Amino acid sequence: SYQGATQEIQLTAELTQQLKKLSQQTGTTLFMTLLSAFAVLLSRYSGMNDIVIGSPIANRTQSQTESLIGFFVNTLVFRIDLEGDPNVTALLKRVRRVALDAYANQDIPFEQLVEELQPVRSFSHSPLFQVMFVLQNVPTGSLELVGLSLTPLEPESVVAQFDLTLSMEETDQGLDGTLEYSTDLFGAATMERLMGHFKTLLTGLVDNPQQPIHELPLLTEAEQQQLLAWNDTATDYPHDKTLVDLFEDQVEKTPEAIAVVFEDQQLTYRALNTKANQLAHYLQNMGVKPDILVGICVERSLEMVIGLFGILKAGGAYLPLDPAYPAARLAFMLEDAGVGMLLTQSSLIDSLPETTAPVIFQDDKTEVLSQHRSENPLSGVGPEHLAYVIYTSGSTGKSKGVPITHQNLVHSTSARFCYYSEQPKCFLLLSSFAFDSSVAGIFWTLVTGGNLVLPAQNAHQDTLQLAQLIKQHQVSHLLAIPSFYAVLLEQAERQQLVGLRTVIVAGEACSSELVKRHYERFEHLSLYNEYGPTEASVWSSVYKCLSQEPRSEVPIGRPIANTQLYILDEHQRPVPVGVPGELHIGGDGLARGYLNRPDLTAEKFIKNPFSDDPNARLYKTGDLARYLPDGNIEYLGRIDNQVKIRGFRIELGEIEAALGQYPFVKETAVIVHEDSQTDKRLVAYLVPHQGQVIENAELRGFLTERLPDYMIPPVFVTQEALPLTPNGKIDRQALSLLSVDRLKLSEDTFVAPRDALELQLAQIWEEILNVRPIGLRDNFFDLGGHSLLAVRLMVTVGRFKNNLPLAALFQGPTIEQLAALLRQDEETDALLWSPLVALQPNGSKPPFFCVPGEGGNVIYFYELARSLGQDQPFYGLQAVGLDGQSKPYTSIEEMAARYIQEIQTVQPEGPYLLGGHSFGNQVAFEMSQQLQQQGHEVALLAIIDTFAPHILSDQPGMIWEEEAQWIVDVAETIEHWLGQPLEVSSEVLQPLDADEQWNYFRERLVMANVFPPDVDMEPIRGLVGIFKANRQIRYTPPQDFFPTRIALFRASEAMEGSEEEALSEMRQEPTWGWSLFAAEPVIINVVPGDHITMLNPPHVQVLAE
Repeated sequence: SYQGATQEIQLTAELTQQLKKLSQQTGTTLFMTLLSAFAVLLSRYSGMNDIVIGSPIANRTQSQTESLIGFFVNTLVFRIDLEGDPNVTALLKRVRRVALDAYANQDIPFEQLVEELQPVRSFSHSPLFQVMFVLQNVPTGSLELVGLSLTPLEPESVVAQFDLTLSMEETDQGLDGTLEYSTDLFGAATMERLMGHFKTLLTGLVDNPQQPIHELPLLTEAEQQQLLAWNDTATDYPHDKTLVDLFEDQVEKTPEAIAVVFEDQQLTYRALNTKANQLAHYLQNMGVKPDILVGICVERSLEMVIGLFGILKAGGAYLPLDPAYPAARLAFMLEDAGVGMLLTQSSLIDSLPETTAPVIFQDDKTEVLSQHRSENPLSGVGPEHLAYVIYTSGSTGKSKGVPITHQNLVHSTSARFCYYSEQPKCFLLLSSFAFDSSVAGIFWTLVTGGNLVLPAQNAHQDTLQLAQLIKQHQVSHLLAIPSFYAVLLEQAERQQLVGLRTVIVAGEACSSELVKRHYERFEHLSLYNEYGPTEASVWSSVYKCLSQEPRSEVPIGRPIANTQLYILDEHQRPVPVGVPGELHIGGDGLARGYLNRPDLTAEKFIKNPFSDDPNARLYKTGDLARYLPDGNIEYLGRIDNQVKIRGFRIELGEIEAALGQYPFVKETAVIVHEDSQTDKRLVAYLVPHQGQVIENAELRGFLTERLPDYMIPPVFVTQEALPLTPNGKIDRQALSLLSVDRLKLSEDTFVAPRDALELQLAQIWEEILNVRPIGLRDNFFDLGGHSLLAVRLMVTVGRFKNNLPLAALFQGPTIEQLAALLRQDEETDALLWSPLVALQPNGSKPPFFCVPGEGGNVIYFYELARSLGQDQPFYGLQAVGLDGQSKPYTSIEEMAARYIQEIQTVQPEGPYLLGGHSFGNQVAFEMSQQLQQQGHEVALLAIIDTFAPHILSDQPGMIWEEEAQWIVDVAETIEHWLGQPLEVSSEVLQPLDADEQWNYFRERLVMANVFPPDVDMEPIRGLVGIFKANRQIRYTPPQDFFPTRIALFRASEAMEGSEEEALSEMRQEPTWGWSLFAAEPVIINVVPGDHITMLNPPHVQVLAE
């Protein structure tokens, strides 16, 4: 909008003289010195080392121009290279060379430079540069006129021609400056800080010209103190205790309170402690002691919680192993961690990898364990010993273990006591115990006397079941990823969630839209946004969301107790408020490092330069963040190839490494695509070895053996080559711009919808998956579907059939399978056979209503509706009687009247867009007449390849006496549409009795994908019955008709044997008789193909255009 504002800056005379002195010492001018400093400031703010700044120049180098009055000013462009972190003196020399080169070419007009370089132009910014610097070192003269008093008048509004324009002017007091900025991009507070940092930087620049530019100070003293205050989080907590101590203290307080609930089973605190003690004594006898790792691979159950506490009480540390992981991944974790033993369940024996560690089947040891002592064991474990190890995705292709001590765990848990005013009375655990978010729910709940509820094994992603569970158990606390909570919020009834007291979202970015929806439904229910990596013991910061969030992305808050958060540049120097940098974490939550990875530990866990403790460390998160003015932190994304999808932390390099092991893959790159619904999906781009073909199904099976489900890309795109950047690296930005809308393996595998139910299911899938088109046999999960989208899908499908379980989708993940399940229920009948079928219901344009040929089925309009685009609603009007049960209409007038009732449920008033194909044009014409009779406007009647009704009324229709002849007739028509034989003829049918004839016809239609495999006989008979009924109808148009605007779409080819002699003659008349009924000259369009193929690809695209 070019709206702007200004910010003033004043440099003292002393600083100005120091800058001039430095300029003299380095052989530069004051302009060059200030330009250099401004470039450094922009670099420090942007993180970029290639800075382009424009500046005006008088351009009066010729003596002839000295006495001329006129505007000779030109604009120079200075490209300043800050690479290599030069010191101040070296930078000034660089800028001097750049400036002198620019001065030498100042005669070249800026416009000519733009024309030669041809940069990408935009109305939103100027070409070549968006930042201007001006130094006015010529005194401003005052204008004096006799008899007049003149006062400068400042404009009321500022127009910002550039993003930033810094104008400096020498005065007697030093240097005065004005920063003009675009208010569309920057706020006043940010610009005030920017100028304050410029002043600080200039002071540092003259104080020590030999220091590297990254060491030049930016922060004012007040800002440095502010950052220290934000990190002043020291709080007392039981740092000398272990998690076991806290739990045993709670058992003493509330021994009979319910501790854990799973389905219809539950344990009190006393019972949980007793069983955990018995297991602990058994494990100690097996050799478990402090810092010994015990693997635990169990399903959700009471045994899971008993196992965790049993291991901790024995003095050991637990390694959670999700049974859903591939055996190869489990095997790597067991070997890499060097577990002392493995605790599991007998039902999982077939999915466990081979291991040299002793394997204990917890459920088979019930009798043995009950004989062990029940008192609390003595383990010798202390705060410094390991509590657990959790593996996270690794960029090298192997996951990495993160060892967490008891002190880390007690710190993390105790910090919740400090921050949250209400402790969990009942906590619903959603995450797998193999993820550290489970630590918050399990231990926070069980050291404060709460009730931990475990959902059933297959219910943890089913929002409807979980909502009922929340209500049933009066759950007070919930921790979920934002995308899952959004679905729960959308699908659950209010009364199911009204008992919640605290909702925490974590694991991915939280949007202000989610916060808004939360507080719209639950005004008094607190919502918190937590942040923290596994390496910092679950959480490091938290933010209490506001009901009126001013930002699109919700902050991650401030550091929790005994935690410090620093946002640093690449040289580990603090960045100012508002400037992006890498988030570093310090404090008592930091893990030991990475298990058996000293190299990676040294790289990611660095010495804390802000602490007096020589052992203090910082963890480099790899997260990009910035401080907000109020001290909260905003998460901006990653600075590497790590991503988070639905709360899962994923290193893209690990996926690429697994793909690289596939024999047919030569090169690969994995990126994240984010669709319009902000749902993220992994997309793998593959380059095969020469002559090899990559079969997606085989590749997916290969990955299933190596990666967990959430790391397997749902989309594989084969490329001849991967795009590269100029320096030869994979251009991931270019990959992200490639379209992945069509994710089919090949066109010949695509099966289009065959009835209204399959059509509506396809539309739902396309909307939710953001993939178009989707065939009947495409797998929901192969197309990018996941558990959260599955919940949305099944709730939407619930309008066909209530209480359809989520498991139905996992058991039958295709449209064809889901439709077959739905057809078994009578609830879908009304929808399936409704005359009005929305082939494409979306779009802002007026809807188009189209009547099919004498077969009465609208599904053959599928390609036409799709070709018209996503902004054109398209409705078909299918014949009553296709179900084989309802009686077909026997007149055009009846049909038209019924269809008008149907279309007016979508569009009550005109103007209407009507059309038809073949027989359907007579119905569409009669609809136009009845609508106009009722006072409505018909804007268009689109006639697709049919003669006017007064011509057709004279043509006799073919009437057969025997059913077999009708079957053959209908089969021949369908063959034209399919372009393939059905092998249905009089010779084939003649030896069969009537039932056998119908069964044979049904069999051939199913084989040709005209009907689904589960179709019963009624729709087959209904199809033939509609042909019979429509063939016998004779329509005479009214004599007092209403002229209508008509467009005729004629096929370029006639179907062989399809015309009587009279129609052949009529074909010579350009409008085919429609001019008689037209309000204006008929619009004639000739479409490639014949009467049928014009509606199929590729000709249908011409028809649509």
